[in-house]
Amino acid sequence: MAGRETLSAADIRSLGLCGLLLSAISLAVESTPEMARLARYAGADREQVLVRGAQKEGEVTLYAGTQTNDMRPVIQAFTKKYGVRVNFWRAGREEILNRVVNETRSGRAGADVIEQSSLTLEMLHREGVLQKVESPAFPTLMPAALAPHREWTAVSLDYVVQAYNTNLVKKSELPQRWEDLLDARWKGRLGIERYNAEWLLAVVGQMGGEEKGVALLKEIVRKNGVSVRKGYTLLTTLTASGEVPLALTVYSYMPERLKKAGQPIDWFFLGGKAVARPHAIGVTRRAPHPAAALLFYEFELTEGQKILASHDFVVTNNAIRNPVRELPLDLIDPGEVLDRYKKWDGLYDEIFVNQAR
Repeated sequence: MAGRETLSAADIRSLGLCGLLLSAISLAVESTPEMARLARYAGADREQVLVRGAQKEGEVTLYAGTQTNDMRPVIQAFTKKYGVRVNFWRAGREEILNRVVNETRSGRAGADVIEQSSLTLEMLHREGVLQKVESPAFPTLMPAALAPHREWTAVSLDYVVQAYNTNLVKKSELPQRWEDLLDARWKGRLGIERYNAEWLLAVVGQMGGEEKGVALLKEIVRKNGVSVRKGYTLLTTLTASGEVPLALTVYSYMPERLKKAGQPIDWFFLGGKAVARPHAIGVTRRAPHPAAALLFYEFELTEGQKILASHDFVVTNNAIRNPVRELPLDLIDPGEVLDRYKKWDGLYDEIFVNQAR
């Protein structure tokens, strides 16, 4: 793309993306022979080969950002079916990146499987940590779920939408356009998540371009303020409690779940299109348990999809329908985001974080 600010792995390291200060030497490692063999194995008995290997290994280590209550049913179903224990560590993007970097540098055995935002997985791809996989599960998924390099695959789509407290904001009062947030009625009532440069890149395009979109958002914050909260779960919870009457960035499944539980919250979206970010899974090149890693990876892309869908996730399996997937969609490209991350992360801070009140 002409004019793109290409952000290489070295640029990511020098930038210290997400608070990390990575080494000046690429983390790229060679795949273990067993991982390389199993990842490309295409025999009709692929599943049986992986099951035998996984049961011999006995366990698999998963680093993921998914809430424990949502991941636990997937883990339990996997262990029940295959008898393989899952060592699960839940953390955010920064913590997972930091841990993977440190383990890779030191040569310690660490994660077999990593599940996080596609931005996180794309970073690890560029650092040479993830294994290319050709899976028989791929034909069942929407084409946008598959990264061109096949080192991560989207498990679900995180729709970034707006949410409101139904006791404090009437449906008839909801803004229809971003410009409507300039109205004084929203003064002191807006909230936003701390890290969302990728959302910003997508949403200003819906506002008529970068210059116009950035100026509009700055004016909204200048006039009416914004409360910056770290964590989508926290922001959603605060919206349901009434502390944040209108949240600008939450995942659609979070207010939907609270709404079904009877809490005073609902969601909508501005700008004509919902912004969605792939939530992805990948396996590491030097996974200590390669067969179990690939088995869990493929389980989550097949049977695990039904379990996640039952928890209101918008999964990428084409056979599992969700009304949210029918919405007009602006799908975030994590590669494009990384290529332009330095600029948009800075703009996000400039617009929201530095001016918050």
